[in-house]
Amino acid sequence: MRSLTYILVLFSITLLAQEKEMKQFSVDANYFYGSILPHHTNIMHLIKGHPEGTVIGFNRKTFGSQKWEAWYNYPDYGLSFQYQDNKNPELGNLYGLYAHLNFYFLSRRMQLRVGQGVTYNTNPYDRETNYRNLAYGARYMPSTYFMLNYHKPNIWKGFGIQTGVNFVHHSNANLQAPNTSTNTIAFNVGVNYDIETKDSLKYIVHPKEKFTEPIRYNAVFRTGVNESDVVNSGQYPFYVASLYVDKRLNHKSAIQGGTDFFWMLYLKEFIRYQSIAYFENNYDGDDDYRRIGVFVGHELFINKLAIDTQFGYYIYDPSDKFGPLYQRLGMKYYITKNVSAGVSLKTHVSRAEALEFGLGIRL
Repeated sequence: MRSLTYILVLFSITLLAQEKEMKQFSVDANYFYGSILPHHTNIMHLIKGHPEGTVIGFNRKTFGSQKWEAWYNYPDYGLSFQYQDNKNPELGNLYGLYAHLNFYFLSRRMQLRVGQGVTYNTNPYDRETNYRNLAYGARYMPSTYFMLNYHKPNIWKGFGIQTGVNFVHHSNANLQAPNTSTNTIAFNVGVNYDIETKDSLKYIVHPKEKFTEPIRYNAVFRTGVNESDVVNSGQYPFYVASLYVDKRLNHKSAIQGGTDFFWMLYLKEFIRYQSIAYFENNYDGDDDYRRIGVFVGHELFINKLAIDTQFGYYIYDPSDKFGPLYQRLGMKYYITKNVSAGVSLKTHVSRAEALEFGLGIRL
């Protein structure tokens, strides 16, 4: 997951280097208080109080120096730090570093922040010293958060206020078991400050342009390591080959359709384990661990960054471990016009299976 953060930071640095006409930065600090959602029975014993914490953000504003900024109503991008006290020493506390984007709506009074990064947990699962923490199996893990605020800047001498709700997901993405994860929803209130600048600030309006592009062909190779739900069963590599076509609808969006081929070596070991440990259920230890799926999806283009959302169905899956449906949420950076590198999370509804690192070609 740290690789994803590096990609987002590189994205931000690239934009900083490109835009030299108008610069304005802001900082914000938010306090939040909320609840961990009881999404799984394995974490019910860990929910002992209402978590609270802080989110501190550093933002770079955009004014339309590039066309994509106007298409998205002049968003901000930046870095944020989050601290969360889970109110349970067995669950530990969380320190996170994120890259984020702020999008604005309703005359720029509503702000939606989307952040992705890596979090440090102070007390992960340990078979001897902390066997009750079934939520986090690793000390470092990926994390995603969303923050929706009423945002009122520059009320007095650059200071403003904001308040709203945030949602944060912490999970080690099956890199290591256990991996029940937590979802926190909270109320937040905070202040923001626009750092004074000597630049003349004015939004640049770009006229709408027609955009057409033929169907494009894509090939992606993904890999990584993961572990089954059986604690201490070991980490194994996996490989995913994807072939699909996409069609751009406009400057921002494309629809996708294609096929995935999965070689998940942890699943081979899991099938063998099930046939031995639960022989009374008549598991076949010779079931094929390979799978084939078909999917449809959407790609959202934000300058050189893109976000993939895909929904798949297994047409070949002898193991039937998760059921027929799967999802993928990914983020990638276009190194060149046709080559991209990225990270994606493959899940089965709320059950994460793999954190995938990929390299793709779009022709």
